[in-house]
Amino acid sequence: MSDAGLVLAAGEGRRFGGPKQLALVGGRPLVEHAVAAVAEVLDRVVVVLGARADEVRRGADLTGAEVVVCADWAEGLGASVRCGVAALAGADRVLVAVADQPGLTPAAVRAVLARPGSARAVYDGRPGHPVVLGPELLARARDLRGDVGFRDLLSSVPAVECGQLGDWRDIDTREDLEVVQR
Repeated sequence: MSDAGLVLAAGEGRRFGGPKQLALVGGRPLVEHAVAAVAEVLDRVVVVLGARADEVRRGADLTGAEVVVCADWAEGLGASVRCGVAALAGADRVLVAVADQPGLTPAAVRAVLARPGSARAVYDGRPGHPVVLGPELLARARDLRGDVGFRDLLSSVPAVECGQLGDWRDIDTREDLEVVQR
């Protein structure tokens, strides 16, 4: 079975007030944390950029990932997922991570991938990322619209507890960043 990784990093950071992909956490741009965690486990990783794609490329080391720019990024998360899944055509399963989760660890990635088919990480019971899209969900990726991604489809997907393996928090605002930086 061929597994591949997808890191979503296309948003404009409206609530953050700028390109949050480049906000520093531990001295590194936010997007680098997710890319590094996924690339440590998987040989093929795509990072989807959109808003400020050139700025993010210049400001972050995306070594270990193939960069894909989603022209329809402003449509929302659905467009980014469609774009990334299309770039990974041929993969049997795609692990989806978000660029604004600096506490994602390779251990959490491995744990979710260890489950066959589709799976999702939960942190002390709270749903989060990464999410593994098995064949049944990958087939539905082309139908995604708006800013919800696979959220509605994941309710019946097996959960993998990752609370001891990483940090679920993502960065949406500057206040979120300050909390994580402490």
